[in-house]
Amino acid sequence: MQSLLVTGGAGFIGSNFVRYMLDQHSHCTVTVLDKLTYAGNIDNLQDVAQNPRFHFVQGDICDAGVVNQAIKGCNMVVNFAAETHVDRSIVEPGGFVITDVYGTYTLLEAARQAEVERFIQISTDEVYGDACSPEGVSRPSLETDALMPRSPYAASKAGADRLAFSYWATYGLPVIITRCSNNYGPYQYPEKQLPLFIVSAIEGRSLPIYGDGSSTRDWLHVHDHCVALDFLLHAPGTMVHGEIFNIGSGEEYSILDNARAILQLLNLSSKLLCFVADRPGHVRRHAINTEKLRTKLGWRPKREFATGLHETIVWYQTQRDWLANIVARQDSFLHGALHLANDGAIP
Repeated sequence: MQSLLVTGGAGFIGSNFVRYMLDQHSHCTVTVLDKLTYAGNIDNLQDVAQNPRFHFVQGDICDAGVVNQAIKGCNMVVNFAAETHVDRSIVEPGGFVITDVYGTYTLLEAARQAEVERFIQISTDEVYGDACSPEGVSRPSLETDALMPRSPYAASKAGADRLAFSYWATYGLPVIITRCSNNYGPYQYPEKQLPLFIVSAIEGRSLPIYGDGSSTRDWLHVHDHCVALDFLLHAPGTMVHGEIFNIGSGEEYSILDNARAILQLLNLSSKLLCFVADRPGHVRRHAINTEKLRTKLGWRPKREFATGLHETIVWYQTQRDWLANIVARQDSFLHGALHLANDGAIP
């Protein structure tokens, strides 16, 4: 039987992955370890809470005692746990280093002692910095490209990424590293670009556009991401252990593209667009080449962005209680993000 430890499983991508695995694999058991910080939300797991194959542990991945207890009986680890928001890392970088790097170290040590069969480290395309060739020509990033992170968040994820690889190279821990593009879909904390725009538009507020709005990202629906991870969990070790895989859709859109698309889908005026000061160190283009994953394992994204964006808007429109519970937490950073267009300054 496949027994997973999913860290950060109450967050956006993690909770979608937990739901997907329990639904797709009847013999899979899942233990979630989550600290339940601002982005960790037990409500995200409400529909699986009574599943006998699901177990929840509240705790910090930096706490070795908690991690060693949670990992007992688990033969695979998928590490989503991290501080993930670029804007927050600019204001409070220390917490990112502690959670993303030291927390990953704690997990790797526990996994090594437990002799797990597979450890997937969820990294990000942010580690590449601007997508370009070694000669400086803009093109989708390859797994072999140099890491040039441009924010404390990206740097902390790059550190965790390389630390995980070192446990494969040094100890033979069966590590797989994934670098995914920007995810979107249900249950995403509304400080991130798409849900921030969606929530702002639904509530009739202006949408804050960084700089001139031309920075572009590859957009991957969270369900497609979950399917890719499932492929990696079940692939022969000789094909995937010690390897890095980019996971993306190949669909690139700018900040301004997304804001306009959301307003159009909601039949709202473009007068709600509001240009604000650009983010320090803002990456102009994140794009990744996913040929390795497609060729080796046959994975392909299924959800087109236009369809996924419409579905995501509908989800936020119908989940008012979920959103109200988040707003009720009175997260000052989220409040600043939601009112950024009014203030005209980075929160």
